[in-house]
Amino acid sequence: MRLRDQMPEWKRESMWLNSRPLMKHDLRGDIPSLIHFWSVSCSLCKKAMPNINTIYEEYKNHLNVIAVHMPRSDNDFDLEKIKATAKAHHITHPLCIDNDYKLTDAFNNKYVPAYYLFDREGTLRYTQIGSRRLTMLCKRIERLAIKNHA
Repeated sequence: MRLRDQMPEWKRESMWLNSRPLMKHDLRGDIPSLIHFWSVSCSLCKKAMPNINTIYEEYKNHLNVIAVHMPRSDNDFDLEKIKATAKAHHITHPLCIDNDYKLTDAFNNKYVPAYYLFDREGTLRYTQIGSRRLTMLCKRIERLAIKNHA
């Protein structure tokens, strides 16, 4: 995805944790959205998860946060391992188990961790791939959330 692209549509077919199956139109449309891709085999993803959890808690009423588990190897398809990792890392926001890569393909995502930040109109405003610090992501979230509720 490129900046200013619209958030892609997706189907409810994937399994979800912490939520009923969601589609794009199920997100609260009056607030920005953060979609983050991760994998159980990604140590950098696990390292970043406390920061994502903090973002979720801090902006719970001002930001949609969706986690997408994207398998990177055969071992990453183990549902019990995904559930255990999500529990161990305190993931309480909606989590899509994207074992069929439908959401991954819709976003044309190839990497974990990957973060996609959309404004309330569903326009991509920021993307970050890899293990860089999340400082810039947090600044962008704050800017969109404050702008949205000022």
